[in-house]
Amino acid sequence: MRGSDLKDNRLAGTARHRPSHVKVSKELGVAIVTGAHPPGTVLQGEVDFAERLGVSRSVVREALRILAGKGLVESRPKTGTRVRNRSEWNLLDPELLGWMFEGSPPLQYVRSLFQLRMIVEPAAAELAATGRTARQLSIMGHSVELMATHGLNSEVGQAADQQFHTTILEATGNELLASLSSTIAAAVRWTTFFKYTTRHPRDPIPSHRELFEAIADSDSKLARERTEALIRQALIDTETALTEK
Repeated sequence: MRGSDLKDNRLAGTARHRPSHVKVSKELGVAIVTGAHPPGTVLQGEVDFAERLGVSRSVVREALRILAGKGLVESRPKTGTRVRNRSEWNLLDPELLGWMFEGSPPLQYVRSLFQLRMIVEPAAAELAATGRTARQLSIMGHSVELMATHGLNSEVGQAADQQFHTTILEATGNELLASLSSTIAAAVRWTTFFKYTTRHPRDPIPSHRELFEAIADSDSKLARERTEALIRQALIDTETALTEK
């Protein structure tokens, strides 16, 4: 069995053996962020939820704690659990971001996500071109090769894509930029996954390779320009996928 097959099997096994409260938090979280439970909605009580889902009250209680930690709900004595206003959600939470793409995310949300990427990543690539270490450069190069070998419609290719973008942020040497790596990686993962579930977008691997070469050559200006081009094309592909879904 190939290494990639082993990894895919481990991922599938992990999903099957997630704790019950994690599964319940995802089900409720997806329902909230995709609009099934709009802001202001008072959710069912713990007993009703537990009976409907076939789990214990403690599982529901722990799931609601997870959602409260992401800013999605608040629980108060006597009034129950209410869905909070969207402005109070932790929209940079990587898991919440993934839940958005379980359905068809609003176009404005997608554009805001890419706007964030356009603000952060070109500047990060510019810094990484002069600040990257030999080890970080090796990781970026290996990630590009994995993407080329397995394709971005595969689990391995998508993981390599996330690693590539995460390493660029880490190579800036700026801990605040690096702290955004999980959010950026989630944005890369879910927009790529979404594109490949609806259509066959333009192959972005040559653009990743060109960006890697600019960073390897310590060409800050070119690294910024190539990152901007890569993100612009990704936005076009994602918007097209939204209209076709």
